[in-house]
Amino acid sequence: MKKIKIICIVFLSLSALRGYSQKVMTGLEVLKASNFKILEGKRVGLITNPTGFDNNIKSTVDILFEAPNVKLVALFGPEHGVRGNAHAGDRVEASTDSKTGLPVFSLYGDTRKATPEMLKGIDVLVYDIQDIGCRSFTYISTMGLAMEAAAENNIEFVVLDRPNPLGGLKVEGNVVEDGFISFVSQFKIPYVYGLTCGELATLLNEEDMIKGH
Repeated sequence: MKKIKIICIVFLSLSALRGYSQKVMTGLEVLKASNFKILEGKRVGLITNPTGFDNNIKSTVDILFEAPNVKLVALFGPEHGVRGNAHAGDRVEASTDSKTGLPVFSLYGDTRKATPEMLKGIDVLVYDIQDIGCRSFTYISTMGLAMEAAAENNIEFVVLDRPNPLGGLKVEGNVVEDGFISFVSQFKIPYVYGLTCGELATLLNEEDMIKGH
């Protein structure tokens, strides 16, 4: 099976490196520090929600849209939507982002997987959503389906990683069994899986746990 070209921009914990309290650099902060180098010259699609923001609480949407060397061309809304305007479980409708004027494609409406039409002209999909460290959130399912779509359409996939709020060391709970796969248990992983989103994306890719060709 063809592997997806995944770039995981890891977060840096300066406290771990220096031995004293210091703020974390998320994947977004690392991307900013590199002056968005890996996105230069590419048409970018962004999957995010209100948890995607920098240390100044500025949205990833606005940061990429305003960066002079980044061409952000489309947004993709998971459950709750890009700007967090939808209630839990409600459909997210395709729309136009009122702040940037960019098209917003829904990944929680008629389809939960980006179609070739949605991805037309996009060179790289960027994923920036804070997860909770257990599989019952829909966002890691959205990430997995986006990875499938990226593989099927020969698009790069970038994860702007963020810390696992449970610490990333605890692994607990049963692995999902056949017949119980759903959008809140999409992958055969423990309930508390002990990984960041970037690490999980790498696992799914390397262990052939998602579709793609």
